[in-house]
Amino acid sequence: MQSSHSLDRLSVAFSDSRAVADAGLVLPATLAEKLGLRELYDQAVDLGDAPGRGNVGVKALTLIYSALSGGDCIDDAGVLRAGRTQAVLGQEVRAPSTLGTFLRSFRWGHALQLDVVSREALSRAWRLGAGPGDGPLTIDLDSTICETYGLAKAGGSRFTYTHVRGYHPLLAVLPETGEVVHAQLRGGPAHTAQGVARFIAQTHARLRGAGHTGELTLRTDAGFYSEKVVRACRRKKVRFSIGLPLHKSLTARIAALAETAWQPIGYPLPGAAVAEIPYTAFGKHGVPVRLIVRRVPPSPGSQLALFATYAYHGFICDREGDTLALEADHRRHAEIENVIRDLKHGVGLNHLPSGKFGANAAWLALQVMAHNLGRWVGQLAETPRMTTKTLRTRFLSLPGRITRSARRSSLSLPVGWPWQEAFMRALLRLQALPPPPA
Repeated sequence: MQSSHSLDRLSVAFSDSRAVADAGLVLPATLAEKLGLRELYDQAVDLGDAPGRGNVGVKALTLIYSALSGGDCIDDAGVLRAGRTQAVLGQEVRAPSTLGTFLRSFRWGHALQLDVVSREALSRAWRLGAGPGDGPLTIDLDSTICETYGLAKAGGSRFTYTHVRGYHPLLAVLPETGEVVHAQLRGGPAHTAQGVARFIAQTHARLRGAGHTGELTLRTDAGFYSEKVVRACRRKKVRFSIGLPLHKSLTARIAALAETAWQPIGYPLPGAAVAEIPYTAFGKHGVPVRLIVRRVPPSPGSQLALFATYAYHGFICDREGDTLALEADHRRHAEIENVIRDLKHGVGLNHLPSGKFGANAAWLALQVMAHNLGRWVGQLAETPRMTTKTLRTRFLSLPGRITRSARRSSLSLPVGWPWQEAFMRALLRLQALPPPPA
């Protein structure tokens, strides 16, 4: 359509007090209301006499909604104060300066109180229908590096194994739903497997507490290979599939296998194959396991091609089933990187806001809650699974306008929005959910 007016003649004014920038936030806000999140935060978090102790639930939800709207720092929460955005959230939105004081009030013990909310919210969301059911569940376990920048944030961070300054959080993800069912902040120098045995026990407890009764399987890469991890799985009757660092003698044993021991598999590089050999992990008096190995020819022209015929990748497991199927399943552990990427670029985990460990631990818990709230909206509204960025583009970043008549507020949204039918279907389903427990 050709316009008779040039854009340089367009008149602009910030003058509409009834405009809403992210009107689609009414979806996660409605679900948060059904879960009773504000009340949960108020009940579970006691900051003592710290300056930010008041109205915990309002402040926590402000940061969660800010993350869902695309904010990745505290100041970005100010967007939610513009126009009538607060009307679609069902609460006040606190100023960024207030939110900064709130986060700096957290110590490690206070951050653990946020974990109480995370566990109860998971249980409530699953009872409402967002859960994966009682079939077998996989727990993908991984860590990631959250880099910090600037001298103001140096106090709470240390150099990581990647030689950057930052933190090294642990994450437990359900690949079936994309939920982060447990997260724990650790210092930068923490070894990949540090504290993992306790973390596994905590993850198991919250899944059982949420009502899941089916079989659980833990998947990890080789960074978590340790006897403590295997023993922790066995204590909780959790199956495991754990990457194995291949030492020189084991590699030689694998390379000496007869060609008939190898089964070809479909793989981006032709010539890949899989074999299984008997193995006792952690010494001769250790744990008998299945050792499954994949061999892959090096890429033509690569440095590895000058020195080796194959690259080998192995893992141990205690699962029943076909060797090829188990290998293909273990390889899917790499998909956890999609969730980590979503946490960093979909919500605000890419930037930790403070030089205080407790503040950043609280930030991690709230960003994870924002991520999960988005996943639960999708599950309960029966929309196709999507990243937070896609959810934001299609459903959350909707311009709108609040009007009021006959004591009733109305939200007007753009005509012709491509996903308007899906949006309305999602809203009606969320509004029809029962209220939170008294």
